[in-house]
Amino acid sequence: MKVDIKKFDFESEKILASLSPMDQELFLQSGDQLTFKKKKLIFYEGGIPTGAFLIQEGRAKIYKTGLDGKDQIFYVYKAGDLLGYHALLCNEQYEDSCEALEDCKVLFISESKFHNLLEQIPNLKLLLIQNMSHEFGVLVNTITVLAQKPLRERLALYLLILNERYRSEDNAIILPREDLANVVGTARESLGRLLKEFREENLIEIDNKILRIKEPAKLQKIASSEYV
Repeated sequence: MKVDIKKFDFESEKILASLSPMDQELFLQSGDQLTFKKKKLIFYEGGIPTGAFLIQEGRAKIYKTGLDGKDQIFYVYKAGDLLGYHALLCNEQYEDSCEALEDCKVLFISESKFHNLLEQIPNLKLLLIQNMSHEFGVLVNTITVLAQKPLRERLALYLLILNERYRSEDNAIILPREDLANVVGTARESLGRLLKEFREENLIEIDNKILRIKEPAKLQKIASSEYV
């Protein structure tokens, strides 16, 4: 059975896209432009939420640090994604951390302005709740994959997922090996050996730190346990 990549997509870009043009303009005018350099934290686990964030340029990762100090990356955000609003709605501290994978331009909507938007845009709260419910399903799928799929299948699946997150003219996935290992849930050494296998099988190509998928259909079969 073919793996449905959409089941691993938060689809948070649909929140703003689902608003009317007038409400979109109101939302965008309520924010302040911020820039986060690569590796800078946008928010951190245990921090008190001060607002929501809309990524306009760049990509960022959300992750949680385990008791052993190892990070588990759960998702990579791209331009158009809205994040950080969960803690605001729940009035709780951040449960994870968010770090810029590359230089990011972000629209920051302060807590007070965010709550004003919920009053001014009637269907915004419903869209946020619907998206949170969808994201819960995505996280369940992610946890299931990490717990049950062998490493080879996990890597194939996450390469396909990241290929969608990094979709560009040259289809280049630019992600440090340590981060890729933390996405897949393995040691960097094990990742390196498996990437070498994939390259020898002509499934991917690696040029310095840039990875490109050459055979997405074959990776799909691996991810679906159908590859021979």
